[in-house]
Amino acid sequence: MGTRDRIIRYAGLVGALLLAVAGYLGGALPTTPDGGPLTIALWLLGTTAMVGAWWALRTGAPSTRWGYATTGLWTLPLLVTAPLGSRDVYSYVCQGWTYAEGGDPYVVGVAEAGCPWVETVAPVWRDTPAPYGPFFVLLAALAVLLGGGLVGTVVLLRLLAFAGVLAAAACLPGLARAAGVPPRRATWLLLACPLVGVHLVAGAHNDALMLGLLLPALLVLVRRPDRPGSLWSAGVLLVAGVLLGLAVSVKATAVVVLPFAALAAAGGRPVVRSLLRGGGLLAVGAVGGVLTLSLVAGLGFGWIDGLGRSGDTVQWTSPPTAVGMLVDYAGELFGRRLNAVPLTRLAGLAVLATVLPLLWYGTWRLLRQPRTFLPRPLAPPDAAPRAVGLIMRLVAVVDAHRDADLIDAWRVWRCRVVLGGAGVALAATVALAPVFHPWYATWPLAVLAVTATRTAWFVLPCALAAFLALPDGTNLARLTKAPGAVAMTVLLAAIIWSFCRRNRSP
Repeated sequence: MGTRDRIIRYAGLVGALLLAVAGYLGGALPTTPDGGPLTIALWLLGTTAMVGAWWALRTGAPSTRWGYATTGLWTLPLLVTAPLGSRDVYSYVCQGWTYAEGGDPYVVGVAEAGCPWVETVAPVWRDTPAPYGPFFVLLAALAVLLGGGLVGTVVLLRLLAFAGVLAAAACLPGLARAAGVPPRRATWLLLACPLVGVHLVAGAHNDALMLGLLLPALLVLVRRPDRPGSLWSAGVLLVAGVLLGLAVSVKATAVVVLPFAALAAAGGRPVVRSLLRGGGLLAVGAVGGVLTLSLVAGLGFGWIDGLGRSGDTVQWTSPPTAVGMLVDYAGELFGRRLNAVPLTRLAGLAVLATVLPLLWYGTWRLLRQPRTFLPRPLAPPDAAPRAVGLIMRLVAVVDAHRDADLIDAWRVWRCRVVLGGAGVALAATVALAPVFHPWYATWPLAVLAVTATRTAWFVLPCALAAFLALPDGTNLARLTKAPGAVAMTVLLAAIIWSFCRRNRSP
């Protein structure tokens, strides 16, 4: 380990320690924190140190083992501090308490249910139903029963989130190798990101559990043997489907990955028949997992209705919301109350509903044309002259190892295309959703870390998102509404203009 690597390792550790101290002074504690300017200073210094250390090695840690050891060292202080960056963990506690006491968290808010710890929940979420799937509600209720109180339940939910991070971490090298990406880079990009340590571990967000189910499902798919029709292959697809169903039963966002997972399940060139066979088995596992959990919990699908209330907060960090806010501010200048935010959010969802199928279709078309990737076809074209076909077969016999290399390269390329499509789909979902919170950026980050060749376009937003929340859960977007809405709208316009200019016909 060189001097530069030591400096980066311990700079990040110092940052994590500063954030841990800030958590005890003024984190998202059950009582009103009183950290003051010292807490803010420690928070900014700690976040800057961690982001700087992460950014310095964005092309990859010295080794995968070094990356694991370093990120583990950074995680330890955040594992034992107070909740950071959000008060959502208290919502989880009260929703679990509601279910454990025989109530339906999809019908009543935690205040109406009579949760004894309702004062710890952020006011905006006290009267809203739970937007999380039945699997997570069951786990939250179990944590309440085993925790014996507020602190014990929070500790168990944090350990659950930490387990999700560990499960995702265990899958990163396998996914990276399957997609032809250096594991040392993939593990560093996800695990060293401050959003993971601060929000997924210290904040105990259930996004960690979703990723801890999603990445193993994808690993099972891309590493399964190419034996279509065998019982083993069918069983693997069912297991992957169940894992994906569990991920959806934690947070509905995971459903975005399902169509791309079906392409991986098809294997080879995804023609309609193989797609229906492999994707059908995957869908059976996923739907079966969701239905079973809904029946076991006795909650049905009420959590889908709760998804509509997740946008109760209006913040410029969501591009569609920022555009609506700017339109409303412009209307106020002329004495008009336009209330444009619901319309721009609806427009964003309409764009998303158009973009996701196009992404999937483009991925499918690309996978159906392997000759665009291979330097020469693995078999002679049907229309080739007989002599050409004979020569190609002789070359294949003499140079069999080259064909093996091409087959391996094709599998790597196929994996990168499928997972890359899923990562871009998650990024589009985050960008076009009605609301954005910093930890949402970990969804695409987890998948793009194992596929992308260029990283700045998603690493930079993650670095900036790390500064959005204060340790007590206050979102800086609430304090900078007008300038933030202007800046986000200008940035969005610049991105659209650049995209149109790049793709303009000559």
